[in-house]
Amino acid sequence: MAEPLEKPRYRALFWSTFRLSACTFGGGYVIVPLMRKTFVEKLHWIDEGEMMDFTAIAQSTPGAMAVNASILVGYRMAGVPGALVTVGGTVLPPLIIISVISLFYQAFRANPIVNLAMTGMLAGVAAVLCDVVYTMARSVLRPGKWVLPAVLMVLSFLAVAVGGWNPILVLLLCGGVGAVQLLAPRRKGKKGGQQP
Repeated sequence: MAEPLEKPRYRALFWSTFRLSACTFGGGYVIVPLMRKTFVEKLHWIDEGEMMDFTAIAQSTPGAMAVNASILVGYRMAGVPGALVTVGGTVLPPLIIISVISLFYQAFRANPIVNLAMTGMLAGVAAVLCDVVYTMARSVLRPGKWVLPAVLMVLSFLAVAVGGWNPILVLLLCGGVGAVQLLAPRRKGKKGGQQP
């Protein structure tokens, strides 16, 4: 675990997640590239591999993906206080925005300009999701170790999109395959060590 941060860095953690959350439209997957740009490329607080691990854990645990990812980043940077700071920064913007919109819901709902803006945002969200898929696939499909991840990605997509499988079941099966792959070299090593 990382050493506790000084107070200015707590402030930086809060405002980083606050800005990300305030400017994110389209759900948790959209925040992933933004978190990567902020915490990996700009601030250099975590590396690319950790960000991919955080994304996988945040996606496969219950709750909002953006909140789960921010908890992991905050905990990595400053333990439990860091996780609380990043959760506050992530949750506040939607809470404020939804509270304001709820006051004027009927006016927003009937306004054709707002409806057109929402349609335009959907197109932007689709483009960002394509970027997320490309970025994550590039990180997973490493040279020399791309066959199993590629097969799992294709089979997972077909199982959910065509077969109608429950995504939770697909995640559990893929996690099981990953665990078996991780444990297989250790078993071989132990067997090799036992031989004279």
